[in-house]
Amino acid sequence: MQHILVTGGTGTLGRHLIPRLQDAGCKVRVLSRSSREAVEGIEFVIGDLATGEGVEAAVEGVEIIVHCAGSAKGDEEKALNLVRAASGSGVRHLVYISVVGADRVPVKSGVDRAMFGYFASKRAAEHLVIDSGIPWTILRATQFHDLLLTVAQAMAKLPVVPVFAGFRYQPVDADDVASRLVQLTLGEPAGLVPDLGGPQVYTMADLIRRYLHANHQRRLIMPIWLPGQAARAHRAGANLTPDHADGTRTWEEFLADQMSLSSETSPSLP
Repeated sequence: MQHILVTGGTGTLGRHLIPRLQDAGCKVRVLSRSSREAVEGIEFVIGDLATGEGVEAAVEGVEIIVHCAGSAKGDEEKALNLVRAASGSGVRHLVYISVVGADRVPVKSGVDRAMFGYFASKRAAEHLVIDSGIPWTILRATQFHDLLLTVAQAMAKLPVVPVFAGFRYQPVDADDVASRLVQLTLGEPAGLVPDLGGPQVYTMADLIRRYLHANHQRRLIMPIWLPGQAARAHRAGANLTPDHADGTRTWEEFLADQMSLSSETSPSLP
């Protein structure tokens, strides 16, 4: 039985990953910033990647680390604290989930950093993993359906919805990413593996229109032009991976499932 530490285990990806690791017969430990009740087959340990507190104890005795914890900023610091704790601890495989375009989206100006600093943070974290001295695997994936849903929900509250002109996205299902991660985690360290993207590419306007249609809403959509090198790279498709469109669930299918869940949980009228 392999002993695996998962960071970000309570997040979007982690919630799909952990059951798959358990089904594969792994012993799973989850790093969490707050105390949680034990669940059968899952050990929760308290630690904070942002400060490094508790991380050394979390990595003790594990063979494999799957680093899924991510946020809008600070990924570099979190990776650094994790790598420092894991170095020399006996960890034999470090698996990291990054983002497609981390190496192709330049983040130079203040505008770039404000809008797309996430890509630079992910790229810096990749370098830390590569230079850690621990055998590693890095998988880059496109944006999750869940993230784009959050964006669409927020934008749909506006009377006029702004969309980035020329931007395209290739949303992927978090469960598809979890499935690939399990295969990589249980295999030998493989370095930088092929990207993983969703089955279809959409313009930003198309994503919003399909969300509005699924929710029986209408809004005026207004394209806006973003300046900067990072925006230019997005318009050129740096965040896409058309040759690796291996995801199985489309944006439309994801939305249909979300609407079905919403209707099931909505209170019925008397």
